[in-house]
Amino acid sequence: MKKVLVTGRSGFIGSEIVKKLYDLHDWEITVLDIMSAQIHGLDWEKSYLYNEIKGKGKFIKGDICDLQTVMNALADNEYVLHLAAETGTGQSMYQINQYNEVNIMGMSNLLQAISLAGKAGSVKKIVLSSSRSVYGESRYSCPNYGNVYPDSRSVEKMKAGDFKMYCPNCGHLADLAYTTEDSAIKPSSLYAFTKYTQEMMLKTMCPALNIDYTIFRFQNVYGAGQSFKNPYTGILSIFSSLMLENEPINIFEDGLKSRDFINVKDIVEGVVACLDNDKSNGEVINLGSGTGTSVIEIAQLLKSIYKSDSPINITGDLRKGDIAHNIADISKAEKILGFKQTISIEEGLTAFCKWVVGQERDNSGYEKSLKEMEDAGMFIRK
Repeated sequence: MKKVLVTGRSGFIGSEIVKKLYDLHDWEITVLDIMSAQIHGLDWEKSYLYNEIKGKGKFIKGDICDLQTVMNALADNEYVLHLAAETGTGQSMYQINQYNEVNIMGMSNLLQAISLAGKAGSVKKIVLSSSRSVYGESRYSCPNYGNVYPDSRSVEKMKAGDFKMYCPNCGHLADLAYTTEDSAIKPSSLYAFTKYTQEMMLKTMCPALNIDYTIFRFQNVYGAGQSFKNPYTGILSIFSSLMLENEPINIFEDGLKSRDFINVKDIVEGVVACLDNDKSNGEVINLGSGTGTSVIEIAQLLKSIYKSDSPINITGDLRKGDIAHNIADISKAEKILGFKQTISIEEGLTAFCKWVVGQERDNSGYEKSLKEMEDAGMFIRK
């Protein structure tokens, strides 16, 4: 039996990975999670995600920021899947210390624990869940300059209703291009900065510690299990809660902002495929669908599936740190891992909505989260 430590395993993606590894019967699983109330609610032992993986491995309720806890969890595990992180892009822009503490110091603790184990340590490989957010506004094409990497959009332009992207060199309207792993890194949120810092820590320390690593840059992951307790992430969960009550759906900017949505089950296949794949060692790999879907398209699809009467409003409101578009080039994942999208957005959303109907929902935190961002100057109402 191979031994694996999964940090943040009771989160959305981590729980799916644990279920997959458990079903393979080849893995002895140790899990470390703080069971954040923001994700699981106050009574975490009754949460959907926890009960999905209960009994599927040794469970340690603890903080990734506590070195001794991490050392105890690490024990004699050969592989580490590091998913523990604070994940809200908007929230990161005002809860600065919290995001640095969990994302950067949490990674530091993990590497420190491996280092303290010394030559007696058994870790062979670390797999990191990073994020498409490290690319910032993504890669674009300009007829005059070719591939370009625009800076974050001007707040003043967005206030005036201009959400387009322009070439940073000549000011010409730029066209969205697929983002490859060698695209420029230009974080536009503190969350993105912390994820790229995690990447650089691995690239620096893993060779020194003589262990392998693979870094995945996830696109927008969705599917059954997304938290309804966390109002800072996941428009699918937010829209679903409102639509099932026939409440208005307020879409920021012009509604055309797009993302590369990928089902969590497809993500898990990619992650598990890298564990014993030497070709993935030392690689940074995009995992996504390679297709962009706008926020307004998502809202319309959900409304149709739920048969909801919710009015859909394009508000022009904006959040600082939000990017306009991002579509991943997934050719490296296809080549190295044999990765492919198997669940279409329509099929995936239909299954997601069917799951949602049976879940306990609470809309109260969403407006509170917007008020927090507004008070911090990070959310601007038109």
